[in-house]
Parts: sequence; C-alpha cells; structure tokens
Amino acid sequence: MAGKPMKPVLQRPPGYSESNLQAKPTSRPLPTKALLPSSFQPRKRRSRHCRLCLCCLILLLVIVILLMIIAGGLFYLWFDPKLPVFHLQSFKFSAFNITRRSDGTYLTAKMVARIEVRNPNENIIYHFGESKVETTAGDDEVNLGSTTLPEFTQGKENTTSLEIETSVNNELIEDGIGSKILDQFTSKKLKVDMDVKTSIGIGVEGVKTGLLGVEVLCGGVTLKETNNEMPRCIISTLKWVGGGFEYKKAFVDSIVILIRDNYEADEVVALFIWIQ
Repeated sequence: MAGKPMKPVLQRPPGYSESNLQAKPTSRPLPTKALLPSSFQPRKRRSRHCRLCLCCLILLLVIVILLMIIAGGLFYLWFDPKLPVFHLQSFKFSAFNITRRSDGTYLTAKMVARIEVRNPNENIIYHFGESKVETTAGDDEVNLGSTTLPEFTQGKENTTSLEIETSVNNELIEDGIGSKILDQFTSKKLKVDMDVKTSIGIGVEGVKTGLLGVEVLCGGVTLKETNNEMPRCIISTLKWVGGGFEYKKAFVDSIVILIRDNYEADEVVALFIWIQ
C-alpha cells in the first residue's frame, strides 16, 4: 500500500528571527502607596469627649475671669482703694570725702535719709515686706551704698517715717567724676537717687492678701531742694499690664496652639467667634 505523500517542510525566509514572535504578556506589580512624612499624615479625629472637656475648661476659665472682674469692681466701689504715698523727707551727709592717690580716686561717704510713707485709706491696712534700698549720687550714678529695711505693717490713715543709712568706704571712682561730685557737694547741687525694692500686701476686715513686688524711685533732687519741699516718689509695679507686649504675645500664642492641636479648622473659628 502506497504511503501518503509527505508535506514539504517550509523553509524560514531570510531575516527571520525569534524576536519577531509576540512576547508573552507579563504581570506588572501593583503600585504601592507613597509614604508621606509624619507631618503630612492625616490626623485622627479626636473623640467628642476630649472636645467637650476642653470646651468646658475654656467656659470655666471665662466664668472665673468674669467673676474676678466683678469682684474687683465691687471691691473698688466699696473700699475705694488708694496706693500708698511715698515722699523723700530729707537726706544728709555726715561724711563725704574724696581722696586722690597714685592708684586712683576713692570716695568715702555716709548718708542718712528719711522716706515718709502715708496710707490714705480708711478701711485698708498695708503690709510691707523686707525692703532693699540702693543709693546713688550725681548723673553718673556713683554708688553711695545699700541697706535693708525690715518688714512692717501700716495702719489705716497712718504715716510712717523710715530712716535709711547707707555708706561706702574707699569706693574707687573715676578721677573726673570725683572732682565733679565734690564740686556739686560743696555747692549743695549734688543730686541723690534712691531705689527701694519692696513688696506690698493689703489687709481688709482681717483678710490678708499676698505680697506684690513694688519698686519705689525717690530722689533726683539736690540738697537745697530737700530743705524747702518733700519730693514725691514714683511707684512702679504691674509693668506687664501697661506694656508687656512679649508677655501678652506669649500668653495668646499658647492659647492658639492649645486650640489648634485639639480642634479642626471650622471648630476653631466657631469657638473663637463664641469667645468674642
């Protein structure tokens, strides 16, 4: 039996290669989510419990401030408080010598001064803590010594005279300043300044408050002027109320940061409008 004729084998044409065959599709890896810095990560929303607690805290703080303002107003209307009044009564030198040596100019001085403190209030007692007194002379603020006064209590509508003694012994000063203050002392034109750092508290109906730091500046007058009048001293206290911008700014920034870290933007706006 004759076999079937075999099909001729096809020859590959010139220039044929395996690369012409279609490549099998390969699976691509799934795209991964880009990692974001921690600062860009979305925040988890706080629970309503934390927000409610913070709202209650702020509300309580506002109520306490309002009560303090009302209490202060009633206190002022009822007692009509007045600050104590300080006057420089006198100052005298029992010794004032300028010594010139080969190694410099030296000052030896001893001064006694009196400051009058008056309480003009009918219903308020003043409590003064320990006081530190520093004295200087002339426009160049030559040191005349320092001393400390004990604490004392001043009754209603009372006047107290404080005696202050300061001295320096062989205090080295500049040659030109020594000649200058000696001439001013001889002509009674030497100016003396006194800086008193103390603390004051008040007592009303047996209730005593805490002590508040106070600085009293006396002087700027000559020996001649104290013979005719008692210059009034200046009281300096509560500086942050009048112009402590840095203190106020730091306080406000702290409140803003506290709210920003606990609330979303729309809640901050709503809370700010409610406080205003």
